[in-house]
Amino acid sequence: MAKKIPMRQCVGCGEMKNKKEMMRVLKTPEETIVLDKTGKKNGRGAYLCVSKECLIKARKNKGLERSFKMNIPNDVYESLEKEFDEENG
Repeated sequence: MAKKIPMRQCVGCGEMKNKKEMMRVLKTPEETIVLDKTGKKNGRGAYLCVSKECLIKARKNKGLERSFKMNIPNDVYESLEKEFDEENG
């Protein structure tokens, strides 16, 4: 039997993709928002395509706010964008 591929929806563009191809954004139990590069940290995860456009879309459409049911300050988005740039050269 074929192994089931875990799919996740991008909070930016809304497309369903293979979880392994996506970036996981994490809300830790301490209510901080970080990029989870391993995908294994504890906390509430939301997924983004590995493209800056999706991060920008998620910021515009408040995708992360909805996923985490909290207000996300601009500096969090700015640090996510920085981390994103570092990850993707």
